[in-house]
Parts: sequence; structure tokens; C-alpha cells
Amino acid sequence: MTLSNTPIAVITGGSRGLGRNTALHLARKGVDVVLTYRSGREDAESAMAEIEALGRRAAILQLDTGETATFGGFAEALKSVLAEGWQRETFDFLVNNAGHGVYKPFAEITEAEFDGLTNVHVKGVFFLTQTLLPMIADGGHIVNISSGLARFALPGFSAYAAMKGAIEVLTRYQARELGERGIRVNTVAPGAIETGFGGGMVRDNAEMNAHIAAATAMGRVGQPDDIGGAISSLLTGDFGWLTAQRIEVSGGQNL
Repeated sequence: MTLSNTPIAVITGGSRGLGRNTALHLARKGVDVVLTYRSGREDAESAMAEIEALGRRAAILQLDTGETATFGGFAEALKSVLAEGWQRETFDFLVNNAGHGVYKPFAEITEAEFDGLTNVHVKGVFFLTQTLLPMIADGGHIVNISSGLARFALPGFSAYAAMKGAIEVLTRYQARELGERGIRVNTVAPGAIETGFGGGMVRDNAEMNAHIAAATAMGRVGQPDDIGGAISSLLTGDFGWLTAQRIEVSGGQNL
């Protein structure tokens, strides 16, 4: 067997949206990718085909990041994929991207909705990273996805933003404790982006789109390439001394 020296990234929720865009940017920069999907296998297979068309290796695995009881089985499946596809026991980059949003006033958020957000955005990120930690190569890099909403407040996002605030604190603690292995941990916080997230509210609501553009220094709403390009550059560029940082990629929204 020949040990692969190609960097490998694991991206949760990589079958669509910002995760998929990040995967394609990484592939163009010479990184192989393992994508996870929750239910959209067809989207995942399409993303895998795009990555392979760029000359990189790819694999897909099913994962619900809100179900911590499944993480052990997922880790075993990932071990098999790494061994069969790359003759490796480790991977280099983890992007904790999977997530969903709830857009409701603070007074109307239900406990079930709050728990659903917690399970995916906080508990899931915490324990999935913990489960995969033995498989992350020394000198690797973890990127946790936050949101501009953790810095500025917009009505209707209190629960979602609270989760992202927790992730930003967790990132600093992970960076402190994993630094002895040379593992860097940073947060990327996108601003408003034209994707299907939240039912496509930014992409499809012209009034909201225009309102956000007017409040953004760069004069427009973000595109998926703005985020995928930033994350891939952070992972593959000369950022070996950068850790425990919150990097907002918002075009200067709500300054």
C-alpha cells in the first residue's frame, strides 16, 4: 500500500450550500474531501462527482450531527473510508459546517426548536469533534462555522445566534487544549449569503437582500464563493500561526 500524502478534509453538511462550495474550492487547491449528508444522498453524490471531475478523490457518508449516539458508528465508517481510499488512518482538516436555522421572535421560540438547534450547533459540534479527535492528524486544522449574527443582533435570530456565540467560545478552548498537538482551531463567521439556508430568505427576498446590501460596506450580499474561498484559503494558505480567532467574512455587514 502507498500512503497518500494528499491533504484530506472532512466537511459536515458538505452536500449543498456553503459546505459544498467549500469542498469544491478545496478540491481546486489539491485537497481530497469526505462529505457528510443527513438525508440528501443525491446532492451528496452530485457533489462527489464534481470533486472527482476536478481530479480529486472524494467520498460521502451519512451523518445526522444532531444524533450524538451515531457518532461512534460514523467514526468507524470514516476509518474504513480513509483506509480503503487513501491508505490512511487520519485526516487533516475538519470543517464543522452542518446546521439549520430557526427564524422566530425570541418570545415565540419553543423549547423543542431550541433543543434542535442546541443538538446540531453546539452539542453535535462538541462531541463529533471529540469523537474524531484521534483521527485528526497532528498539525491539522479545525474550522467551526459561526455567523455574523453572533456579533450584531437582528430580530428573529436569538436562538440561532446564541448557539453560534457558544461555538465561538468553544473554539478558543479547543485551540488552547489542542495546540500541543499543533492543531489549529478557528471560527469563520459568514455574513448574509445568498443560499438556500433559512428557506432562501436572503437569496429570494428582494427587499431583504437590498436592505442587507445597503448595510454592508462592500455594497452587496455575500455569495457562496465568498465563503468557500475564504475557508479553503484559511485551510491551505500560510496561516500556520493563526489559531483561536474569529474571522468574519461578511463584506463589512452592520459595521
